Amino acid sequence: MENFPLINMEKLNGDERMATMNKINDACENWGFFELVNHGISHELLDNVERMTKEHYKKCMEQRFKEMVTSKALEDVKTEVNNVDWESTFFLRHLPSSNISEIPDLGDEYREVMKDFAAFCGSKSKGPNFGTKVSNYPPCPTPDLIKGLRAHTDAGGIILLFQDDKVSGLQLLKNGGEWVDVPPMRHSIVINLGDQIEVITNGKYKSVMHRVIAQTNGTRMSIASFYNPGNDAVIYPAKKLVEEESKNGQAYPKFVFDDYMKLYAGLKFQAKEPRFEAMKAAEACNPVATP
Repeated sequence: MENFPLINMEKLNGDERMATMNKINDACENWGFFELVNHGISHELLDNVERMTKEHYKKCMEQRFKEMVTSKALEDVKTEVNNVDWESTFFLRHLPSSNISEIPDLGDEYREVMKDFAAFCGSKSKGPNFGTKVSNYPPCPTPDLIKGLRAHTDAGGIILLFQDDKVSGLQLLKNGGEWVDVPPMRHSIVINLGDQIEVITNGKYKSVMHRVIAQTNGTRMSIASFYNPGNDAVIYPAKKLVEEESKNGQAYPKFVFDDYMKLYAGLKFQAKEPRFEAMKAAEACNPVATP
């Protein structure tokens, strides 16, 4: 089995820049995932984010999760559960406007640390939609019957993941056939591509199905930051890539991002191809103008 793609970002500045760029391109074409080291986010900040996220879970969210498990009778399930995930989560919105002051139970120090983390990850930019999903995956007595997070592709653009380096669980589906572990690595950032990147590249880069396997021991932390288009953005394959693939033409539809998100909300845990086909059908009935 090939090694999971590991990118040393320091090598982008120097004689190995082209080789590193080629490695990123290969990862985008063949994996849809890669892992970054020497990315410029300080280890001290990452350690503070991890410590405070885990403290917040223990203090404010662990009991709520246990109550949810009890209310849904998930402790002693005997058959596979396909309509719920074994995770505790909350979402921070950074752009176009922040909701971090509105999230209950966050201490002032934790709020400031998460603001700093978001700034390093990119919310100083003027991008349209940027937010962070903070998740914990507690120990599960029946991981063979309940997923930490069911298999899916991500709807948006590019995702930056800071994950637990001690408790594993994240897997991707390689070439549609084999589930591959995304290796936990201290202070690394995992990148994965969303559906919009697949459309814009006319399929040159692919969004990839991934899931979280619940563990019997240890609580896994996951902090995923999502870079997405604006709600009114018109998404379609880049003209140059369509011309380069002239034999196949434009393989993907043109649509408004918010329309795709409305469809995705109900079909997240299903294959992406029917979503693309549904957007093609909608485009045929109501063509979307190119801005």
